[in-house]
Amino acid sequence: MPNSLPFPCENVVDDHTNGHGDCALKKLISKELLERAEASPHLMDYLHMVPMALVGVPDYYPEISRKLGELEHPNLIYPVGDDMFVHVFPDTEDPRNYYLAVEPPVGMDLEELLGQVERRLLDYVDILAKAETEEEKAKALCDVVEQCCIVKSEGHSGNGDKKHAGHSHRGGGGHESRVPVTKRELETIKYTILRDKIGMGALEPLIKDSNIEDISCSGLGAVFVEHKIFKGLKSSIVFHTNEELDDFVLRLSENIKKPVTFKNPIVDAALNDGSRINIVYGGEVSKRGSNFTIRKFAETPISIIDLINFGSMDYKMAAYLAIVVGEGLNLWVSGETASGKTTLLNAITTFIRPDAKIVTIEDTPELQVPHTNWIREVVRMGGDATQGASVDMFGLLKAALRQRPNAILVGEIRGEEGAVAFQAKQTGHQVMSTFHASSVEKLIQRVTGNPINVPKPYMDNLNIVVICSAVRLPSGRLGRRVLSINEIIGYDLASDSFSFVEAFRWNPADDVFEFTGNMNSYLLENRVAPRRGLTQKDKRKIYTELDKKAAILEKLQQQGVVNFHDLYQLLAKAQREGLF
Repeated sequence: MPNSLPFPCENVVDDHTNGHGDCALKKLISKELLERAEASPHLMDYLHMVPMALVGVPDYYPEISRKLGELEHPNLIYPVGDDMFVHVFPDTEDPRNYYLAVEPPVGMDLEELLGQVERRLLDYVDILAKAETEEEKAKALCDVVEQCCIVKSEGHSGNGDKKHAGHSHRGGGGHESRVPVTKRELETIKYTILRDKIGMGALEPLIKDSNIEDISCSGLGAVFVEHKIFKGLKSSIVFHTNEELDDFVLRLSENIKKPVTFKNPIVDAALNDGSRINIVYGGEVSKRGSNFTIRKFAETPISIIDLINFGSMDYKMAAYLAIVVGEGLNLWVSGETASGKTTLLNAITTFIRPDAKIVTIEDTPELQVPHTNWIREVVRMGGDATQGASVDMFGLLKAALRQRPNAILVGEIRGEEGAVAFQAKQTGHQVMSTFHASSVEKLIQRVTGNPINVPKPYMDNLNIVVICSAVRLPSGRLGRRVLSINEIIGYDLASDSFSFVEAFRWNPADDVFEFTGNMNSYLLENRVAPRRGLTQKDKRKIYTELDKKAAILEKLQQQGVVNFHDLYQLLAKAQREGLF
């Protein structure tokens, strides 16, 4: 596998047992790391490989928090699942630090044994073919591997067992036809075969790590990851030749059942966990060689409380969004790539009233809605007899209008579906979406120009534009912030200009948010207040309501209610009781 450590694999015990004895390393590392290493021999082997005189002694964290992102030179190990660990440490000669996956095969040369076992697996094709679900396939593979191997007795040397390598396993065979292995080798072989046959191969630790947002291979060289805490890192997965890279990409595409070919070199697909993957195959269309990008899917979405904790917004901004979303106003979250648009759109769905019927429309499923009455529509790319005719976002959006939803969420507005979205707004449907534009002015230019072509007088059907961005914070670190929340007022025909006002603004000098629309919000006073039965005289009482919601959200945060689904359930109950 294309897994390369940035230092020599030395000082590993030859018999692959936890036999390092009373070594000096055990006096260097922390008690907690030592306990984990003694329970996981591959971690102990890895620690013996690390040149700690150069790298330093790593710390161990059972869980990592965003505060660790403030470390100037992080050097730490944390677990990913039961059998995998990650070591993050600095590269003094590169802007990106290292992200090294520590798996059971580390320090072990199993190539010959794996080859023997995989040849014997051919005799069990009929048994393996009967497995249908992922769980059944995993169990069948483990059972078959155990039948192909025999665990050597204590003190049994493996050198003399090579004479069995050529024996066949036809008809079940006896012990003489099974591959002799140690107990640890057996467990590592099972891990490796499951990882490669059912999982994502060398990428499996990166897929399992919930702290990773993006995985990208740009051609030959290292695979890069975007980490939620440590930002851009380079992994230990390195492709040295185009043949190696092409072979990996072909197997990757076959695993996701979307094989690439020279005729069809580009594939977009969703993984089983919802992550989206893009593959480009071959040097003809990509001059640096085949490449792939995986955008990770979070099983539990980030909540609005999480975003407040991260510093992306404050309580009053969240309370403002709760009011306008709850009242059915139309909202777009806009910004550049990786600015947190979809994350924010997911988070604010908890503010849609709990009895609403929601339709989501996407090309790749990323939106997550906590409501039970949720229709999830996804674009289908046609092109052959098995796939059928293509279904685009334009068609899905038109179909959604016939489904009588209370709210329509579009993954991203790009083309002519934008005009249909504005028609939906005119007919009373709440529409929320993401959009690629770094400012309100640029958003309006794109929406009123080709290919969307929304008539300028219709722009006021879009009520709120939230601008997100990845920014450099006063501390020097990178972070995501809501730069502004803007209210669209309307279009003036005489001057051919649009009017909009900032309700909230991020101050980059001291990383705080300013409520510029306090006691002066057009939408709160002229759209929301009348719907709440407030007269012109009393319309500013809506700000008291905003403060009340902000206080409730702050209290929930103090009580530790952070989980997306838990927060939704509490807010839904509070809305039913008239408390939120």
